[in-house]
Amino acid sequence: MAANRRESSPFGSSSSRDTDDEGVRGTCEDASVCKRYAVSIGYWHDPYIEHLVRPCKERKAPEINRGCHCQILNLGAGMDTTFWKLKDEDLLPSKYFEVDFPTIVKRKLHNIKSKPALAKPIAELHSEDALRIDGHMLDSARYAIIGADLRELPELEEKLKKCNMSTQLPTLLIAECVLIYMTPEQSASLLKWAASSFETAMFINYEQVNMDDRFGQIMVENLWRRQCHLAGVETCKSLESQRERLLLNGWETASAVDMMELYSRLPRAEVNRIESLEFLDEMELLEQLMRHYCLCWATRGGQELGLKEITC
Repeated sequence: MAANRRESSPFGSSSSRDTDDEGVRGTCEDASVCKRYAVSIGYWHDPYIEHLVRPCKERKAPEINRGCHCQILNLGAGMDTTFWKLKDEDLLPSKYFEVDFPTIVKRKLHNIKSKPALAKPIAELHSEDALRIDGHMLDSARYAIIGADLRELPELEEKLKKCNMSTQLPTLLIAECVLIYMTPEQSASLLKWAASSFETAMFINYEQVNMDDRFGQIMVENLWRRQCHLAGVETCKSLESQRERLLLNGWETASAVDMMELYSRLPRAEVNRIESLEFLDEMELLEQLMRHYCLCWATRGGQELGLKEITC
């Protein structure tokens, strides 16, 4: 998620909003460091994350780690490296877009410009003389990263269209623990915009769920102490509330499953591989954590692509 400064805001004073945003920006660092540690242990292969994220000096709890002709919009992308991994596997879409806070985009662009392992794959796909790049934006033939505010939709759309986002191509939108930091009204507006902007689209959302119970309240309190306010927590009460939000905001189908259920459906060989990486003596804690995160997906159009038949 990304935010620009405004003189005034209907959601509170600019100073309080800036403070809230700073807490949200801090979650990018936390999540990225956890991902780098998980890669170092062997949960998955990612040769690019070391160029974007500092190494983790302390061991992370095992329960933290377990947890074509189209375009992809990664909303609140942070230090995500999916673009480079898709290129390695020859699975790049027509164009891959990332959006995040301008301060996070600035940091990521610095890493891209200074690390050949990140810059070269982008340049290889770009036939023009020079990339379009400034402090908060990079636009190339197949990859764009944009500093913008997901709560300011006209500005967001304008910046995406300047980077040649198409409303005609089938579009996959991804949000990883992003919507919960927006008010329900703000996330509803974003979901409506996404549903109405593309003829064929799928939205995948990974975030918290079952936040009404005691374990969920402890999660909220821990983040609050770090000045990170979960403004949208009321939409994360249950799997049903997650599905309902998507259906009420223009999506034709919606499904949701908690991560424990998803984990139970992994191939046994993959589960054995994961569980051999680190010793875990708090299986109950892992299960509690995974019951409080979910994967949701919604579709609009795309019958010819079989989108409505996608199941977990």
